[in-house]
Amino acid sequence: MIKKILIANRGEVAVRIIRACKELDIKTVAVHSTVDHDSMHVQLADESICIGPHKAQDSYLNIPSLISAFEISGADAIHPGYGFLSENYNFVKILEEHKIKFIGPSAELIKKMGDKIEAKKIAKNLGLPIIQGSEKGVSEIEDAKKIANEIGYPVLIKAAGGGGGKGMKIVEKEDDLLENLQIAKNEAKKFFGNDEVFIEKYFKNPRHIEVQILSDGKNNTIHLGERDCTIQRRHQKVIEESPSPVITDKQRENLLSTCVKSISKLGYEGAGTLEFIFENGEFYFLEMNTRLQVEHPVTESITGVDIVKRQIEIASTGSLDLKQEDIKFNGHAIECRITAENFLKNFQPSAGTVSVYHQPSGPGTRVDACIFQGSKVQPYYDSLIAKLICHGKDRSSAITRLKRALDEFVITGVDTTIDLHKKILNHDDFIKSKYDTNWLSKSNILN
Repeated sequence: MIKKILIANRGEVAVRIIRACKELDIKTVAVHSTVDHDSMHVQLADESICIGPHKAQDSYLNIPSLISAFEISGADAIHPGYGFLSENYNFVKILEEHKIKFIGPSAELIKKMGDKIEAKKIAKNLGLPIIQGSEKGVSEIEDAKKIANEIGYPVLIKAAGGGGGKGMKIVEKEDDLLENLQIAKNEAKKFFGNDEVFIEKYFKNPRHIEVQILSDGKNNTIHLGERDCTIQRRHQKVIEESPSPVITDKQRENLLSTCVKSISKLGYEGAGTLEFIFENGEFYFLEMNTRLQVEHPVTESITGVDIVKRQIEIASTGSLDLKQEDIKFNGHAIECRITAENFLKNFQPSAGTVSVYHQPSGPGTRVDACIFQGSKVQPYYDSLIAKLICHGKDRSSAITRLKRALDEFVITGVDTTIDLHKKILNHDDFIKSKYDTNWLSKSNILN
């Protein structure tokens, strides 16, 4: 049994994992950079170890330092959270070679599902609906032209080993193909160390739907429903909700059952998420995230299942003590990602000391945060500082509750996106769920 976990992360996800561990009576070890020594996750953990200076590559991405911290602390396992090394094949492979328990799937599965070309092949073999496009990496312009003409413009060039919108280019016509192919390859090399790209059909008005899976890697795979993550900015999610307000019960049933069947064949262990494009009543596999998702609280809110605890349970016992018939869905939940950014200045990051912090409370209201009055928001890491999640008996009541909670939320000392969320929630398109993944950039909300 796992008795002590080292959390290879920082910020609100580290706080989230520490809370789950405390409820399981598991000791925690926080790691931190020199500038994070007073952070909330450090203060809440049972132990803390400094692993390097402020640059992420010298601390949170420093594999030798993390393994040294693990050995010094006497921990039994490592939880990666999300971001940083959570989906890093080399990191997990090294842990496996040193017989260190990783709370997540195997290195081999991370490698396969992390490569978008390989993941697409696997998805096709598992019976998941895939997006029309190249079956392998594309480097020559003539090959690119041939594929683009076969599937029809517009097309999307994507980095095989990437995500978050990096190494991704939309091409409307053949004249723009060569330039964008080269730009995508250069970005892919810069951000992911791999210049391989592939081409897919581009969807102009898609929704973004994802399915939460839990699996013990043997004989028990279940789903926890779907999430709608369509409100995005530059491929980064802004608001997430569950269930999706735009898919029918039949579409939902078909999607969820297909995902469970597919993952049960894969031998996947832990929590994972299958992401899909949804347009004109059809789903198309996008990618699989082999880790905890930022938006997991909306699923927890409508199912009552603590996903982090279940990750630890699977890693500790090798089994999942939960069957599909145990899952009961209740109401609707919506999450707003609160970031330290000025959305009126092209989302310029904001760093500094939090002078006033008051978070909302009340019925159906949850806040996952990593800041407090007097804490410092660092300029070196991701700008996510809090997540506000509200649950209601239906979507309308969840929106009403979220509006009330946003009015209560006060953060001063740094710029935040609280007012952006107020604008979105009050917009008629959001209320009626008439939007796609490009809606935010096309609306007048950011003006």
